[in-house]
Amino acid sequence: MSDKLNERVVRHSPSQGAGSPDVWGVYEPDTGSVQYVVADPATKKAALIDVVWNFSPKSYATDTVSMDQVMDLVAREGLSVEWVLDTHPHADHWIASAHLKERTGAPNAIGERVRTIAGLWSEIYHVEGAFDADRDFDRLFADGDTFTIGELDVRVMLSTGHTLGSITYVVGDAAFVHDTLMYPDSGTSRCDFPGGSAAELWDSIQAILSLPDETRLFVGHDYGKGDRVEPMWESTVAEHKASNVHVKDGTVREEWIATREARDDTLPLPDRMLAALQVNLRGGRLPEAESDGRAYLKLPVDYFD
Repeated sequence: MSDKLNERVVRHSPSQGAGSPDVWGVYEPDTGSVQYVVADPATKKAALIDVVWNFSPKSYATDTVSMDQVMDLVAREGLSVEWVLDTHPHADHWIASAHLKERTGAPNAIGERVRTIAGLWSEIYHVEGAFDADRDFDRLFADGDTFTIGELDVRVMLSTGHTLGSITYVVGDAAFVHDTLMYPDSGTSRCDFPGGSAAELWDSIQAILSLPDETRLFVGHDYGKGDRVEPMWESTVAEHKASNVHVKDGTVREEWIATREARDDTLPLPDRMLAALQVNLRGGRLPEAESDGRAYLKLPVDYFD
C-alpha cells in the first residue's frame, strides 16, 4: 500500500443531521497541513478554512496546486463560498486568504489578536507599519463572536497557546481546532513560538474538550505516527478524552506543561516560518513589488538560536 502521507488525500465527513455541517478535509503533504471545506447541506453555502498557498523553501517558487484542489472540490460539490477563514497566522505555510478572496468574492477573516501578533513580528522583521490586519482582513473575530454559513450558526472560541491569537470555529457539531490538538495518537502541538504559552494552550485544550462528547474535532496537521502511513485529522471530543496521548482524562496540568515545554525546547523552527509570517500577516499577500517587478522578503539573521 502506498504511503498516503505523500498524497493529496481528500476525505468527507458527512452531516449528522439538522444543524450539522458537511466537512471535507484536504491533506497537503508538503507541510502535513489539513485544509477544510465546511458547508451547510441545506443551502450549499460554504466556508474555506486554513487553505494553503504552496511555496518551496528552497527556490521560493510558488504555485496554487492546493487552493486549486480545494476550489475544484467546491465546484464539484456545487457549493458557494461565503467565507475565507484562517485560524491563526501559520508558521509552516503561506495562507491562501487573499487569493481565495479574489477568486470567490467572499470576505476573509482571522482572529482579532492578529493585530498584536503583527506588532510583535514587525519588531522581529524590523518593518514598522508593514502589517495591518484591519487592511488585509475583512473581519477580525473576538472570543464569542458569531456568524453564519448558510443557515448554520458559527461560534468563535479564543484558543491561545500555540499562538497568542489562535481561534477555533465551532460549527454545529464540528469544531476546527487548528494547532491546539493533534490526532489522538500524536497528542498536542508546540507552543514555543513568540507569544506562545504552554499554560494557555492547556487551558484552550480544556475548553475545547468541554464541548459535547460527540463534537467532531478537526485538527490542523498530521505527520503520521509509528506505522500509521495514512493521514488522520478527525476524531471526537470523547475520543480525545479517552485516548489522546498527551491530554486524556486524568492528565495532570503541571506535568503536561513541563513535558510540553521540555519537548518544545528540542524542536527546530519550521523551515518555512520566517518567510510565512511576513506573508501571512499581510493576509496572504507579498510585499509590494520593487522596481524590477519582483517582491522580496526580509529575514532576520541570528535572531533565533
